[in-house]
Amino acid sequence: MFTIIGADGKEYGPVTADKLREWIASGRANAQTQVRRDGESAWSNLGSLPDFAGAFAAAQPPPPPAPTAAAASGSFASGAQAVDPKAYADAILARGAKLDFGAALSRGLDLLKSDYWTFVGITLVMTLVICAASAIPLAGLLLTGILVGGLQFYFVRKLRGEKPELGDCFVGFNSMTGALILGAIVSTVLIIVGAVCLILPGIYLAIAYKFTYLLVLDHKLDFWPAMEVSRRVITANWFLMFFLLIVAAILSALGTALLIIGVVFTLPYGFAVFAAAYEQLVGPRRA
Repeated sequence: MFTIIGADGKEYGPVTADKLREWIASGRANAQTQVRRDGESAWSNLGSLPDFAGAFAAAQPPPPPAPTAAAASGSFASGAQAVDPKAYADAILARGAKLDFGAALSRGLDLLKSDYWTFVGITLVMTLVICAASAIPLAGLLLTGILVGGLQFYFVRKLRGEKPELGDCFVGFNSMTGALILGAIVSTVLIIVGAVCLILPGIYLAIAYKFTYLLVLDHKLDFWPAMEVSRRVITANWFLMFFLLIVAAILSALGTALLIIGVVFTLPYGFAVFAAAYEQLVGPRRA
């Protein structure tokens, strides 16, 4: 018997191996799905269990989104996927995943507790690097996507049971660099323009573009498709996402008020909750 963690962050099971194979065939579970065998305490990736190797081989993946005209002329970032953002977002939304506020908070806390001091150390190191870069004119804008995206992706990979290291937080310097830089610049400009015009459009875009860096690094999308897919996916859950980020901001403010003691908890917890929300709504790229 097996129990899995669904895309919504909730546990499902225990179920038999045959039922789990049915979920794999229907796309309800994938190789990155967290699974635990009855009688065991550790979670692992479903794809790592030999019991289900045949099920993954037999599963028919959905067709990839149709490429755009940009595919013929190349991409702004090496290795970026040229896609139709609307079709790509529709394929993600077709899973029917909704942001579960409580599950995101709970799963974020479980993730943080699983390796607390490692998360604290890496978050503080990356925060210091981001602050140092921001103190240099233009460097903050150029490096924000690379550094923040790398830290976000670190938490997502840990959530999936992978074993990234501190150096992996800087993967944006070696891969998808252009897309991360342009994503940071263009989204910032559009948010500022929206805020100057009517304020509310700026607030809307500030929330809607939150998954941009993760979609660049995780799904290998170029900057504009990543921004548009993020906007479309988050728009379907915008208010819940807004309140989730408000809660994270309040926790960060409380952590700052409590100085170091509070910050060492609230900073990594905010990233852990954000990773859980991303995994609920988007999840890993499917073939």
